[in-house]
Amino acid sequence: MSILQLEPIAALATAPGIGAIAVLRVSGEGAIEVVNRIFKGKDLSRQASHTVHFGTLRDENGGIIDEVLVTIFRGPHSFTKEDVVEISCHGSDYIIRQILQRLTREGVRLARPGEFTQRAFLNGQFDLVQAEAVADLIAADSEASHRAALTQLRGGFSKQLKALRQQLIDFVALVELELDFGEEDVEFAKREQLRSLMLDIRRVLRPLIDSFSAGNAIKNGVPTVIVGKPNAGKSTLLNALLNEEKAIVSEIPGTTRDVIEDELFIDGIRFRLIDTAGLRHTTDTIEAIGVERTQQKMRDAALIIYLFDGANIIPAELKAALADIHDSGKPYILVGNKADVTTADQRQQLEAAADESITWISARDERIDELKAALSARVRTDAAVQTGSAVVTNTRHYEHLTGTDQALARAIGGLDAGVTADWLAMDLRQALRHLGELTGEVTTDDLLDSIFSRFCIGK
Repeated sequence: MSILQLEPIAALATAPGIGAIAVLRVSGEGAIEVVNRIFKGKDLSRQASHTVHFGTLRDENGGIIDEVLVTIFRGPHSFTKEDVVEISCHGSDYIIRQILQRLTREGVRLARPGEFTQRAFLNGQFDLVQAEAVADLIAADSEASHRAALTQLRGGFSKQLKALRQQLIDFVALVELELDFGEEDVEFAKREQLRSLMLDIRRVLRPLIDSFSAGNAIKNGVPTVIVGKPNAGKSTLLNALLNEEKAIVSEIPGTTRDVIEDELFIDGIRFRLIDTAGLRHTTDTIEAIGVERTQQKMRDAALIIYLFDGANIIPAELKAALADIHDSGKPYILVGNKADVTTADQRQQLEAAADESITWISARDERIDELKAALSARVRTDAAVQTGSAVVTNTRHYEHLTGTDQALARAIGGLDAGVTADWLAMDLRQALRHLGELTGEVTTDDLLDSIFSRFCIGK
């Protein structure tokens, strides 16, 4: 692939705001020469790639704007594969503005959001999945989301899919060739080999598609709803987990009438904790609204903590409550509160009624380490989270993976039904289109603009 050297662009690459230093990035044709014109120190045009040089940046009258360090990256050995210069200056907003204005007067254009990464993609530095992983890596705020983004950036599943797509292209070409000999009843594409390839691709796709639920939770946080009867200790538990008085705690049932949310990191995983109104039948209009919101949050949750008061619940009541939780179809952790005042006999009877393990805690005394361990373990049971394998965290990726899988399923069904080559080719082309749009081998300007516009300006 030939390297594009487009017009030079510039932007602040570090976060805006006053700091000790700031880094401005310049990329494109003549980037080194442009910076060299305003730089006083070594002649940058004669310096090797990946070298750093101290000097000053000057205004049109020769006045010093700032003392800086200038780093040179000569294409194609740079992030964009173009010539790139990074200017490290003092982090004053005034200095940054002065440097950018000086660069624009020298013919440099201010970069659009994500334009550096877009140029890297266009120059073949990485595919579209990897390009999107750059934004995810910058936004990562937990160990799990960082690991998922880093796996994608290093190729993730896209390299494997690109190789399989190329094999599928070869088969589609043979099927298309059959259409040119429609009257001669020839078969260039061996159907069993084609079936085998499509099954291989689907075997790669299915784990990725199935990983989206966990991947989305990793990227955006695991929505975890605390539910239970009034006065079970839900608000006390939330406060203990967050180590702050977030929710009002009272002996009066029904104190929590609205949803309270906050975040907690456990073993590198972000949990979005949601305290809810107690589940019970009520004639109080406001409390009834709170109960309805609780039920809605349960429907939206990725994980439910069902909390009950171990000292004040009978086995039959627990069994009935669990039936409702089972009906939600959501994964849950069964948590018994007030372990400090629940007798061994009570625990035994409740565990027998539940017919499953119970995590026992004392929210008031903040004895909740076992619950934290259970929350972490529940999320980490996903193989992709445990092993660091590729996880799908992007809705666009999920839609194209699903579209590919469905098109291949139709093509396999068509083979079984003995459809003609033109019908088979139609489904295969659909699969190729989805795979191509996923990795960026098939793109439109609108698609690229939509993706890279969500990036920060300097990336």
